[in-house]
Amino acid sequence: WQVYLLVSEVAERTYVGIARDPAARLEQHNGLRPGGARSTRGCRPWSLACTWGSYAGRGEAQRAEAALKRRRGLERLEWDGVL
Repeated sequence: WQVYLLVSEVAERTYVGIARDPAARLEQHNGLRPGGARSTRGCRPWSLACTWGSYAGRGEAQRAEAALKRRRGLERLEWDGVL
């Protein structure tokens, strides 16, 4: 599992998520594949800014995701990935 950070190419927005394959998940967020999150539909296209991991399991990745979500905006790029 990996934590990933997306940055909108048209708005000053970021999105944080977890996935086993962040590149495939990016295609979902951009509408190229079925799936994706409702909150990412309005600010397409997104680019993959950063990934952290690999984490041992989904639970560990979710804890890292929650830690990253406590930061705001581009401040998230400075996160070191340590829980």
